[in-house]
Amino acid sequence: MRFVDRQEELEFLEAEYRQPSFRFIPLYGRRRVGKTRLVQEFIKDKPAIYFLADTVSGQEQLKNLGRSVGEYFQDRILIEGGFRDWEQFFRYIREKSTDKRLVLAIDEFPYLVSATRAISSIFQKGIDTHLKDTRLFLILLGSSIGMMEREVLFSKAPLYGRRTGSLKIEELKFRALRGFFPEADLKKRAAIYSTFGTIPAYLEQVRPHESILRNISELILARNTFLHNEVEFLLREEFREPRDYYVILRAIAQGKRKLAELINDTGFDKAHLSRYLDILRSLGFVEKEVPATEKSPDKSRLGLYRLHDRFFSFWFKYVLPNRGRLEIGNADYVLKQIQETFDQHVGTAYESISRETFLGMARQKNIPVTSLGRWWSKNEEIDLVALEEESRTIWFGECKWSGRKVGTDIFRNLRRKAGLVEWHAGKRKERFILFSRSGFTPSMLDEAKREKVVLVEGEDGPR
Repeated sequence: MRFVDRQEELEFLEAEYRQPSFRFIPLYGRRRVGKTRLVQEFIKDKPAIYFLADTVSGQEQLKNLGRSVGEYFQDRILIEGGFRDWEQFFRYIREKSTDKRLVLAIDEFPYLVSATRAISSIFQKGIDTHLKDTRLFLILLGSSIGMMEREVLFSKAPLYGRRTGSLKIEELKFRALRGFFPEADLKKRAAIYSTFGTIPAYLEQVRPHESILRNISELILARNTFLHNEVEFLLREEFREPRDYYVILRAIAQGKRKLAELINDTGFDKAHLSRYLDILRSLGFVEKEVPATEKSPDKSRLGLYRLHDRFFSFWFKYVLPNRGRLEIGNADYVLKQIQETFDQHVGTAYESISRETFLGMARQKNIPVTSLGRWWSKNEEIDLVALEEESRTIWFGECKWSGRKVGTDIFRNLRRKAGLVEWHAGKRKERFILFSRSGFTPSMLDEAKREKVVLVEGEDGPR
């Protein structure tokens, strides 16, 4: 797997590594997000032991861990017999890391938890008794976000207070797709993004020289590919009883975005549904949107739920409703259905791409953005609204994926809708920005100069 982006994460790990004392970093994130690849990149030029836990017994884990440690130190006894218990493991590592920096990365720590329920307490004691005064750099990786939080991160977790830092690995940004597909234009990358999202393992599957529809047909619709059943696999990995979460995700995908709508559709009471939604949000599967101008987002009654993960969005929109057709081999029908609505599907994703572009522009120009999102009220909606609280400046933006050039009618309608937004009305500075895949008409270019409207066209930066 090629290594793309992750510069901030690497810088964090390197900064921690430069500290001479014991370091303990829990590193977690959903499956296939690139945790292992990040750690491999980090340790490639360092004295390091990497161990991948498996779904075996606790005793077998100790033997396998001992072999990995033994192979690094060329210790034949360990290679042949492994560690007899965890106390021996901690004593051995203490001896090897008291005077020298050593990285020990244990991948899929939740498998250790499953094999030995007390393992987090065992590691707590091991750190306190043997490791805290060494130069060991300990990394525990985990794909089960819920378990990592319960066992390591929450205040009641046995290992709480022992970590010197933590790193949650999120999906990549849209900009990272240039690293995966350097020859692809904006249209192709946006199509890939709206289908596969930005999970590295999914992007590695994509064949950039083939059409997006062929990629969809061969990589997602085909029954024997891992992406075909990936959503169900992830939910089973994260939840003992995934059915209720599955019902909620399906309802959101079908357009039930308000809490009341979800209650009616799923049959769950408000308390249970809210708890399920909070869990789905913490895992990165769902996000709650509120208008960017809301003063108290957590208390807002205008919240809308949507699938955060782009691949999830595609799967629930196109694969789930057609499972029966796909099972009997009627993928051509499904592919035709996708083709008819796909451009609209990409257009929705283009809004997210544009907001990411805006944030990049803001960082470059030192624009102190305090809030960014959409705005809506009744039947009106604005694709992008950004606030600069201190200067009382508000940005309004529209994002158009159309094959036609954007004209003055789009801008004037945006300015009309801006007048409906109450944030510091009459006491604010207004700025406007338009995003267009296909460019702008001559009259819009002229008006942009007069009105100081920022224009972003295709691959170009702001004008």
